[in-house]
Amino acid sequence: MSNPEKFTSDELQSDMAPIENIPLRLQVADRLRNAILSGRLRPGASLVETALAEQMNVSRAPIREAIQILENDGLVETIAYKGKRVKPLTVREITETYSLREAYETMAARRIIEKGVSVAPLRKFCDEMMIAAKTNNFEALILADEAFHRTMIKLADHDLLFSSWKNLYLRIHQIMSLRRRDDREMTEIAGNHPPIVDAIEAGDTALAIQLVSEHTHNLADFDPAEIAKT
Repeated sequence: MSNPEKFTSDELQSDMAPIENIPLRLQVADRLRNAILSGRLRPGASLVETALAEQMNVSRAPIREAIQILENDGLVETIAYKGKRVKPLTVREITETYSLREAYETMAARRIIEKGVSVAPLRKFCDEMMIAAKTNNFEALILADEAFHRTMIKLADHDLLFSSWKNLYLRIHQIMSLRRRDDREMTEIAGNHPPIVDAIEAGDTALAIQLVSEHTHNLADFDPAEIAKT
């Protein structure tokens, strides 16, 4: 008689890993959030429960709950007698978003230098951004950019800063997706990040803050009204 198949501890743990049971409302919320952040659902677009339920092949209840989650995120709003819609962007909101981002990220750079934290994890995302720019993959560029800045904020080791930044970046992601773009801009965005890492790694606080500020200003160097009216 042959011996029964034996598994190593790691293999057994992998096979017996918990099965994820994500509530339907969260799955729906993730899909709608991604559609908003990617620009597929544009600012001002109506969110009709019956239509969305039919498209996603679910009942209206999880759609309603998901929309409420997105309203709490600040991505959806209620219009009296009309229903729910993707919240439009205003010129003031776009301008304030980038000014607040600058404050958060310069604070993060300063804290990383003061605490002597390694910035090696940021190099990976710099490489990913450059590859995305060279292959004209704007979606990949946005994802790598977000991962870079999320990691930088995490390295600052400030829980309230990270929590505030996460909410802010929902809007940043959406704004970046809605902006007109070209190959030159993508390469410029990717190329702005390695010098920031170099300055932080060298412990040059003044230069790091200057580069973070310039990067933020470059991204904000467009007509906010053009996005606000999309």
